[in-house]
Amino acid sequence: MPVSVATTTVDPSPEGGASRPVPGADALRPHAEEAFAAELAALAAQDDRPRPPRWKLSPWAVATYLLGGTLPDGTEISPKYVGPRRIVEVAVSTLATDRALLLLGVPGTAKTWMSEHLAAAVSGDSTLLVQGTAGTPEEAVRYGWNYARLLAHGPSRDALVPSPVMRAMADGATARVEELTRMPADVQDALITILSEKTLPIPELGQEVQAVRGFNLIATANDRDRGVNDLSSALRRRFNTVVLPLPETTEAEVEIVSRRVDQIGRSLDLPAAPGGIDEIRRVVTVFRELRDGLTSDGRTKVKSPSGTLSTAEAISVVTNGLALAAHFGDGVLRPGDVAAGVLGAVVRDPAADRVVWQEYLETVVRERDGWTDFYRACREVSA
Repeated sequence: MPVSVATTTVDPSPEGGASRPVPGADALRPHAEEAFAAELAALAAQDDRPRPPRWKLSPWAVATYLLGGTLPDGTEISPKYVGPRRIVEVAVSTLATDRALLLLGVPGTAKTWMSEHLAAAVSGDSTLLVQGTAGTPEEAVRYGWNYARLLAHGPSRDALVPSPVMRAMADGATARVEELTRMPADVQDALITILSEKTLPIPELGQEVQAVRGFNLIATANDRDRGVNDLSSALRRRFNTVVLPLPETTEAEVEIVSRRVDQIGRSLDLPAAPGGIDEIRRVVTVFRELRDGLTSDGRTKVKSPSGTLSTAEAISVVTNGLALAAHFGDGVLRPGDVAAGVLGAVVRDPAADRVVWQEYLETVVRERDGWTDFYRACREVSA
């Protein structure tokens, strides 16, 4: 299990010995179940609807936790996902069945964010995580061995090191697999028996681990990775796939960016930037127009760069601008604070993307009313 190690707060030892760190007390990014513990507790206290086995909340309460709302006692639940309600309902209802959930979408559509919050609301633990990479071994999905014990005593349950998936099966919890299509095909296929038979064989011991009720799995995949390690048809059939779209409107994307920047800023002790919403709207507008290949008024076609220009990248650009304004400016988020970040996000290919950016800057940004300062700032960093 991942362990929070960024801790500075300590509890004095009752025996007067060395102080003990408090897990997660000063974590840079607390897990969802820690950061939103008060909201989860409030939902659990007022949730009188049927709960699937070992779920901490009912499906209705899980959806409310993700989408936000006001509880009968007036408690405000902040939205974790801004998007179509039906997408969240389908994802939650899938986890209440024996089908695994695959969250699919382009980079920056909150796949990881949603999987973490789903696991936190359903199981109270979002840390049963397998990170998919080209080097992920099969042991990360099945189990490994403590080789010192294995050599000393031979194969035994004491020598076995369970994977996060194996632990979730035994505990009736929700496991997470990030970037499933980045994993080699043979590692992916280790999930087939787990998802179809709900069993993990341990042939070395002549035993097996059977999943208890409540177990399920959430996987995420980037549809830009098609052709890297495509899912086999056998594995794909084990999942219900939910496609997470990009925000439909500029206003929706501005809201998402504003909320996340505010959360990240508070966690980093960055001061709120007055007037920051104007710069957020400009960044989002630029990203959407370059992404769509069309200006927001539908009048001018523009070329698209090679990068994705996702909502997540907009959040990163604005957060960095907020840090610049706080530490090297007057605390007010201005065009000069975000211009360099926009340039870095757009120009990934120094040759092709720079031409796209310069053309967009001169034909669209330069002519837009109220954007003179933004144009000048971008021109300065692009020179």
